[in-house]
Amino acid sequence: MPPLADSGRRTLARIIDMILVGIVVWLLSWAFDVQEYQVDGDDISVGKSFGQSLIAAVLYIAYDTYMTSRSGQTLGKKWLGLRVANLDNGATPSVQTSLIRALVLWIPFAFCCACVWTIITGGWSFFDRPYKQGLHDKAAKTVVVSAR
Repeated sequence: MPPLADSGRRTLARIIDMILVGIVVWLLSWAFDVQEYQVDGDDISVGKSFGQSLIAAVLYIAYDTYMTSRSGQTLGKKWLGLRVANLDNGATPSVQTSLIRALVLWIPFAFCCACVWTIITGGWSFFDRPYKQGLHDKAAKTVVVSAR
């Protein structure tokens, strides 16, 4: 199996993916008028943040699951020379494995505590030994390795 990826590069790849998908989430939230934040003190909208969270969850999970099961690489990982691999054999994760990984990562992110959850799940790889796994990797039994 290739060497394990550096946690800093993993973090940068995740930030790239969050920005790319976040732009699409923002555009769709605007198009469906469910954006969470509006600058209008006279109009209080209840329930719109759930709509935006739902759009975010669906898009992030779909993106991560599809890209990871297809090649082991999201766009951020591809650009930084990383890929997700099964811990036991180094193969590209199946759709089911990729979905588990994405659900653990993105459900709390979209509906609860985006910043805190992202720091916990991704930051876990900085301290985990011996495989540098984030919590989502542990749940799916995957690792992130160098693809170069």
